[in-house]
Amino acid sequence: MAVGYVLLNVVPGKEHDVYLHLKDQDNVADVTVLFGDYDLIVKLVADDLPSIATTVVESIRQIPGILDSKTLAGAEF
Repeated sequence: MAVGYVLLNVVPGKEHDVYLHLKDQDNVADVTVLFGDYDLIVKLVADDLPSIATTVVESIRQIPGILDSKTLAGAEF
């Protein structure tokens, strides 16, 4: 199992729309609204890191209103 986190900046006023779009996406385990440098954080869980990358590139980044993203890959010790 692979875990990743995606930090998102969205168009002001579009946070709720993007949130609603994200919460039903495949591999999305959680979406949280943030206050600070980023607007939303998305927790992704998938079988492997390539599946997480595919979700980010083909699904998340295509959502209208997203300006920028930063993807963080989780690691196990």
